[in-house]
Amino acid sequence: MKLKNTRPLVITVVSVLLLFAQLTFGQSLKIKIIETSDVHGVILPYDFINDRPLNGSLAHVYSYVEEEREKSDQQVVLLDNGDILQGQPTVYYYNFEKTDVPNIVSEAFNFMGYDAATVGNHDIETGHPVYDKVRRELNIPWLAANALDVQTGKPYFTPYQIINVKGVKIVVLGMITPHIPHWLPEKIWEGIRFEDMITTAQKWVKIIKQKEHPDVLVGLFHAGVDYSYNNQKREEPLNENASKLVAEQVPGFDVVFVGHDHETWNFSVTNSIGKEVLILGPTSGARNVGVANIEMNYNISTSSWDKKITGETVEMKNYAPNVSFLDYFENSFREVKDYVSKPIGTFTETITSEESMFGDSPFMSLIHTIQLQLTGADVSFAAPLSFSSKIDKGTIYVRDMFNLYRYENLLYTIEMAGQEIKDYLEYASYLWFNQMKSEDDHLLNFDVDENGNLVYAERTNSPRLKNRYYNFDSAAGINYIVDVSQPKGSKITITSMSDGTPFDSNKKYKVALNSYRGNGGGNHLTEGAQIPKKELASRVITSTEKDLRYYMMKWIEEQKIVEPHPMGNWKVIPEEWWKKGKEKDDKLLYSR
Repeated sequence: MKLKNTRPLVITVVSVLLLFAQLTFGQSLKIKIIETSDVHGVILPYDFINDRPLNGSLAHVYSYVEEEREKSDQQVVLLDNGDILQGQPTVYYYNFEKTDVPNIVSEAFNFMGYDAATVGNHDIETGHPVYDKVRRELNIPWLAANALDVQTGKPYFTPYQIINVKGVKIVVLGMITPHIPHWLPEKIWEGIRFEDMITTAQKWVKIIKQKEHPDVLVGLFHAGVDYSYNNQKREEPLNENASKLVAEQVPGFDVVFVGHDHETWNFSVTNSIGKEVLILGPTSGARNVGVANIEMNYNISTSSWDKKITGETVEMKNYAPNVSFLDYFENSFREVKDYVSKPIGTFTETITSEESMFGDSPFMSLIHTIQLQLTGADVSFAAPLSFSSKIDKGTIYVRDMFNLYRYENLLYTIEMAGQEIKDYLEYASYLWFNQMKSEDDHLLNFDVDENGNLVYAERTNSPRLKNRYYNFDSAAGINYIVDVSQPKGSKITITSMSDGTPFDSNKKYKVALNSYRGNGGGNHLTEGAQIPKKELASRVITSTEKDLRYYMMKWIEEQKIVEPHPMGNWKVIPEEWWKKGKEKDDKLLYSR
């Protein structure tokens, strides 16, 4: 007689006995949650912009992750917190050049076995064709509970992800900074409405608790910690950096992973019901990762898990790039290297963004020249998008364009009155320059403590500017003077148009600027020029279809030989004060 297969019955009995033992004698489990954030295209361990190896990348991260996965006494969860589709030419190439294959970001996430990821504002910046394609290619959901489809009212992306780890249910709620409409043109995020993070968290934590009954609730928020950034208020709706506010005001989270601000965070806050919430975040470029170490102990008496959670940040420079990762992306490395090595023209002089921190410079004059010629505008506004970028004279390659212009902004032409142009520059100069009382004062507007001493940045150990350098807008097409001895609102004198014709405060002018600024980014148009936010869209006369960097490359290819030089259309006075202030602050910022 043939015996029946009893193996399924044996497995079932063993499983029941194991579960009984766990419930009777208790269970312990270690979980390590690893977060990458603001990777900005650093998939491969190579800086394609400056043509040199890197000591941080997703290849490094994968070595660390695999090492942790091999440890038998813990389980690993891998998360990404947004802003990966913009930065290195690696992603630009797969976003806009080679689009007939899977994006390298979705390939990397799938290869590394990410468990969940959140969308960042620079991911949205790539436009619907790019981020919608990546979303389809991912093996995991892309999260953003507060980005709603305007037609359905439901999340455009996925609100949360469930991760089951050895009987422990982890729920990851993802959110994105809601400030995207302040920075990006509507066609890039058309069909999406961005909601407040606190109210969204309140809604979804309630749903998650009722429906999923999580053992661990994780916030994966592409938003920073400092809610007061850019003079925002704690109670202000749609706060750009509300991660800490959510942790404090919305009970239920065990860990909140943050991003967007490129700062390293590892601290705890007490929420509104007296529970500790760990806040973690890495910097950028996959130089380090945020890690939550969770010890789970099953409490028989309460039939629930007791949790002990600690945080750390781990430096990737201590790990070699993973060999299997490098092998998998070998062809991608070669293709991107060939792409950025294409020559496009010649510069007769070396230019650097460092000079742009102190006044008129060849670096910024080149950007202004290109913007004016591309648009035919009367006036150009632009700021340095890199703190320390250098392009050597000689042959210019595609990779150099990423030093000249960092972001994938569109180029707008908008209408502004003369007085609005003047007020715009007053606002920029207030952000940029200190009000000097003598030649011994600082030229630049540094951050100081309550005693007036310079505040130093921990990561760079250099004095911290009070405002971001990418808001230091200068102008071309007009001749003007910045008097740093004068107070806010009285620094700018516009003497004429650069062609010698009079400048008229009441006249309407065509102004070239990037889409970030044209949509209100930095508040130069709204707070400076006092143009209502709702009016900005109607001011746009034209917009490029592709990003400004693309047109810059084409412009240089047409010119063949470019002779960079300062336009000489503006200067800072008193000149002796400017010279001494520049010399002192240059040494402070760049250690010269």
